[in-house]
Amino acid sequence: MRAATLFKLLFGVLAVVFLIAPLVAILPLAFTSSVFLTYPIPGYSMRWFNELANANVWRMSIINSLIIGTGTTLLAGTLGTLAALGLRNAGLVLPGLFRTVFLLPMVVPAVVLGVGMQVFFVHLGLANSYAGVIAAHSVVAVPFVVVSVTASLAGIDRRVERAAASLGASPFTVFRRVTLPLALPGILSGAVFAFATSLDEVVLTLFVAGPNQRTLARQMFSSIRENISPAIAAAAFLFIVGTLLIAAIAVLVRRRTEKMKQPAEA
Repeated sequence: MRAATLFKLLFGVLAVVFLIAPLVAILPLAFTSSVFLTYPIPGYSMRWFNELANANVWRMSIINSLIIGTGTTLLAGTLGTLAALGLRNAGLVLPGLFRTVFLLPMVVPAVVLGVGMQVFFVHLGLANSYAGVIAAHSVVAVPFVVVSVTASLAGIDRRVERAAASLGASPFTVFRRVTLPLALPGILSGAVFAFATSLDEVVLTLFVAGPNQRTLARQMFSSIRENISPAIAAAAFLFIVGTLLIAAIAVLVRRRTEKMKQPAEA
């Protein structure tokens, strides 16, 4: 029994090392004083973060990523939550088919989605606009919200909702006062995934965004093609730290929500 436990622990440690090793390799290069991405690091400097802050192309790409990421989070979070609530309906015909349709953007190649969206958005007048990029990112972000919120809704005891309804609460009141607070942890998790998906999306951005909507991920992709600079490592550092901070905030809110639910359940 002890040997099995040690094997599981060793396997878990190796899996974590395998996942974070690329991050450990690239992040220190964000603070290099060299103009090349090489080890050993000759010295440490904040020059590449200063370049991100002072260079117009990098500064605008960061602002664009925040604008588009926030819009994607709100739109994908709303649509994904509504979709998960709809899939929860016991009277829904062919729920498995609808669930598969919502998850299709996760398996369809991004190039295929990008070409289709480019043609479609041109007819709608959304090409080369913030609204178009937000809509495109939301398409690939909604499945993550649906999965997260669906899992959260599956853990809700329907008897609690029925009890609220039996006490005279309207369907909207039951949703607002019972279902939504209980599903909030899943909604927050889905929102984090949606924001991270938007930050990381490159292919769709290449198809639907114009020069004024160049995101940080697209700028990093362009910089790799033109000149590999440590500024890319600095941008990656901001990516990772920003995502971790958002995830940490979501975890804190989730724990606070669970603590608030405990007295009510007691």
